[in-house]
Amino acid sequence: MISVAHASEAAAGGHGAFYEDPQFLVLVAFIITIALIGKTVYLKVSAALDERSEGIRTDIEEATRLREEAQDLLASFERKQRDAAGEAQAISDRAKGEADYLAEKAARDLDAMIERRKRQAKDRIAQAEISARDEIRAAAIDVALEASRRILAEKVAGKKGDALIDAAIKELPTRLH
Repeated sequence: MISVAHASEAAAGGHGAFYEDPQFLVLVAFIITIALIGKTVYLKVSAALDERSEGIRTDIEEATRLREEAQDLLASFERKQRDAAGEAQAISDRAKGEADYLAEKAARDLDAMIERRKRQAKDRIAQAEISARDEIRAAAIDVALEASRRILAEKVAGKKGDALIDAAIKELPTRLH
């Protein structure tokens, strides 16, 4: 049918202008539709790509900023760790020095206490010796006096004997001490 219509047109006067041809008009309408759709799609795709690239750029900037913060924190923690290690070493050294000092002081104090106890023991022994010597002298004097009294009482009788005993008793303590 198209060929009949096309043949009747050709017989009627030949070909008209190309822009009057319905196929041409359909082609122009199709191209305009594709161009409009293409432009709309291009704008939407372009906007989506721009938005996506902006999001990626923002993410990269955020990641860079976070990386820098992490590096700063790492450096800060490493510095704090070095400081803490140095401080711990200083505390350890100071504690060791104090422990050595206290051990030496305790040894000196122990030696001084032992020496003091030795002196005290010697002093007590000396006092006990003096006390024992005095007690022995007093006992010896008492025994000597009693023996002298008995001997004189047996050998010397009467008033003359009593006078001699009293005189001997008075002289005895001065001669024994």
